[in-house]
Amino acid sequence: MGVPKRKTSKMRLRTRKAANRWRAAQLASCPQCGEKIVPHTACSGCGYYKNRQVLTVEASA
Repeated sequence: MGVPKRKTSKMRLRTRKAANRWRAAQLASCPQCGEKIVPHTACSGCGYYKNRQVLTVEASA
């Protein structure tokens, strides 16, 4: 049976737990319309991705 030879220090324990902390999503702004989007995805506002129209977005009335 595996048993720890030494007590885990507070610093080592907290360093390990810090890797799993929650982080807010990093948002980028669309170069076409300026809307905040998740990076590497097509903009839901204008439909552009990498300066090309990839989605057709209809204007909502």
